[in-house]
Amino acid sequence: MNQHRRDFIKMTGLGLASAALPSGATGMPLANATSPQQFNMCNFAAPKLETVRVGFIGLGNRGMAAVERLNKIAGVEIRAVCDLREGKVSEAIQLVAGNGHKPQGYHTHADAWKKLSERGDLDLVYILTPWALHTPMAVFSMNHGKHVCVEVPAAKTIDECWELVETSEKTRRHCMMTENCCYDFSELLTLNLARNGFFGEIVHAEGAYIHNLQEYVFDKERFYQFWELKELSQRTGNLYPTHGLGPICQVMNINRGDAMDYLVSMSNNDFVMGDTAKRLAVSDPDFKPFVGKPFNGMMNTSTIRTKKGKTIVVQFDVASPRPYSRIQLVSGTKGAALKYPEPARISKGHEWLSPEEYKALETAHTPPIVKKIGEVAKQVGGHGGMDFLMDWRTIDCLRNGLPLDQDVYDAALWSSIGPLSEWSVAHRSNSIDVPDFTRGAWKTNAPIDISMEKGGTTGVRL
Repeated sequence: MNQHRRDFIKMTGLGLASAALPSGATGMPLANATSPQQFNMCNFAAPKLETVRVGFIGLGNRGMAAVERLNKIAGVEIRAVCDLREGKVSEAIQLVAGNGHKPQGYHTHADAWKKLSERGDLDLVYILTPWALHTPMAVFSMNHGKHVCVEVPAAKTIDECWELVETSEKTRRHCMMTENCCYDFSELLTLNLARNGFFGEIVHAEGAYIHNLQEYVFDKERFYQFWELKELSQRTGNLYPTHGLGPICQVMNINRGDAMDYLVSMSNNDFVMGDTAKRLAVSDPDFKPFVGKPFNGMMNTSTIRTKKGKTIVVQFDVASPRPYSRIQLVSGTKGAALKYPEPARISKGHEWLSPEEYKALETAHTPPIVKKIGEVAKQVGGHGGMDFLMDWRTIDCLRNGLPLDQDVYDAALWSSIGPLSEWSVAHRSNSIDVPDFTRGAWKTNAPIDISMEKGGTTGVRL
């Protein structure tokens, strides 16, 4: 770690001790903001791979589902699987045997995953572990010559965000955060409409992760060793921003024509989680370590201003008894789109289009990827098919030597909202500058290519 970054972490408390704002400042200096970019990974195309040889680390809820999805994609060899639990490893091996995959299993030892990443016969390591392990595993894997897909968020601290960026640039290996909501059918339609100029210039957007997870985070089976409950009981901020934020950043060309400038964040108190932990601990000693912990507030609202003067609002709430929502509001100079509450809606003025008008618009502007593989994705499933769209598209890009839809700068930036919001909340919602992980390249980086004019050659095994 260089001295500049040490000084930044010490001063801001992003991952260490907190500190007060210096007189007259609303933001903080940012580590590596002025150091040169080693290599621009935006729109980077690695050499094509006829067959993508994959290893999986983490076989819990998301992990086993990912194994099942890639088992259905042609041009993939599943060569290794890893989990602390031997039973999960055996289950994954059995799951893929029918398609001729014979992965080696790694389990039991906490460092077993390193043996997987060190293998010389893997092209891609897919990481689906608790948050704290994402960056260490991704960095280790890239340093051993592997492309990486890593679950959200990709990093927990600003230092980890920079570590991902620097490693990806140094090794010229993809580091894609598997933000599946970018592949939701409604979000893809909104992106295609925006590209076609339907909304005019996008000036404001709102996203969220509002999902009552109480029954899951207090469930002993759902999150292994209570890892998510530990996160929620130790941190206060917008801890899971990327589901709402990712599609918005693609629509607004963040990192590719615009960049985040600064952020402010506010959380209310916890009114539920602490009481639940206290109640459960009366009859179950496993919950006693969580009694009296400073649980994350029930609602966090973070507001971001971009370099070009546009605004983004991102919310996070996993404790309130509310219907699921990612909001997904996109507002432009000529129109707007809103997904939640469903059904999704589009407007060109004071009134939403009628269902018939919406359907006609959807038909006329169906995104190319949906035309190509959308119906198959719905059959395979995974959050309505968006999980499969994400995995199929990633494998297809690797097999055709195309840039991925998300790069390491997206992974770092979208993940950085977590620690930045923690800092802002801890400092009475003062603003903090958002790092430019592209180091100025956002000014010339081209938007992602959604045309599907290249690639699309990867088959599916249903």
